[in-house]
Amino acid sequence: MTITDFPTTASGVRSPIPDRQTPGERALTAARFQLAEASRFLGLDDGMHRMLATPRRSLTVSVPVRREDGRLEVVQGHRVQHNLSRGPAKGGIRFHPATDLAEVTALAMWMTWKCALVGIPYGGAKGGVAVDPATLTTRELERVTRRYVNEILPLIGPEKDIPAPDVGTDEQTMAWIMDTYSANAGYSVPGVVTGKPTALGGSLGRAGATSRGVQIAALRALADMSGARSPEGATVAVQGFGKVGALAAQYLADAGCRVVAVSDAGGAVVRPSGLDVAALRAHAAETGSVHGYREADRLSPGDLLELGVDVLVPAALEGVITADNAPRVRARLVVEGANGPTTPEADLILAGNGVTVVPDILANAGGVIVSYLEWVQNTQAYSWSAGEVEVKLRDLMENAYRAVVELAAERDLTLRQAAHAIGVGRVAEAHRMRGLYP
Repeated sequence: MTITDFPTTASGVRSPIPDRQTPGERALTAARFQLAEASRFLGLDDGMHRMLATPRRSLTVSVPVRREDGRLEVVQGHRVQHNLSRGPAKGGIRFHPATDLAEVTALAMWMTWKCALVGIPYGGAKGGVAVDPATLTTRELERVTRRYVNEILPLIGPEKDIPAPDVGTDEQTMAWIMDTYSANAGYSVPGVVTGKPTALGGSLGRAGATSRGVQIAALRALADMSGARSPEGATVAVQGFGKVGALAAQYLADAGCRVVAVSDAGGAVVRPSGLDVAALRAHAAETGSVHGYREADRLSPGDLLELGVDVLVPAALEGVITADNAPRVRARLVVEGANGPTTPEADLILAGNGVTVVPDILANAGGVIVSYLEWVQNTQAYSWSAGEVEVKLRDLMENAYRAVVELAAERDLTLRQAAHAIGVGRVAEAHRMRGLYP
């Protein structure tokens, strides 16, 4: 597909995403478009392109759950292994009511390129259950988790596919998954998941790893844009004040940035002189939202994306920066904490307006990097200190960032195009080296 193949949107930019698609379908269309761009740049033949565009395995399962009042409900779950050429599959499990097979497939594909880009020996996978964890009791959530894991059991394992937390899941979810898998194996298998509690073999530094990676990428990009060594006073807006966005805001504030606005599902707040991020996190933990925080003014969540800040961090779900609002994005730098928050047509608009986008497969790679480090520690029955983990995380993030920036400058590409060219190219090379069996 070329630019001239796109249907035209209201903004005049031609879009690769047809109308009336679900959010998951739009994400998959965007992922396929990005792969097609990278394939053309790399000169891949049609057969290689089709192979990279096609998941290795996709499994959809029914997950019955017994509610506390005795009712039996059935929800749908998925696990997609996109590519296994560079190692076992790796990817999170999300619990969200809008999760569908298309979304999980897109996320698995992005994970493949992400792992290759940062140089860790994994292929991409993703899983999800179409359920709202906020509507479940703790016991119901445990039942959903364990039954879902039992259904996908043939696919997962420390040498095959290693899940991790994602939207709507956490350390406790991973503990239940580890226990369910271990009970079936007959012995403890800590390496079957990452993002576990440290008491069960989780790595120090894993909980904030994605956010730390966002901070590293943002500070490097800010330094490149301004030539200044210090980010002191750079203004930041964070869309999505969850487990990635809240810590990313904290880490950026700790580095000297001025976080002026944040939003979550409950609302948005703004304070031009700078928010007290630690106090705001405490408020959100107590009330469930940033809404009602008295030390800031209310803001429309949509308006947050259009604030005149130095750095915008979209850290919620995919598809929030579109052809409709991209012309009004005034940030100089967009650092993608979420997966797929910018649509392909929005990318064109942002690039045309001189906005630099640090893409998701680079900016939010900190989570999978430290997941890899956790898996290595589990397989060796050894553990590193928090400082050692952070040094390894920083080295891998900065090496990947440097490679992307150098290729973008050399070939006149956007950072997203360069990142995908590197990631897709490394996976294609692995395919060629391995050959086909039989």
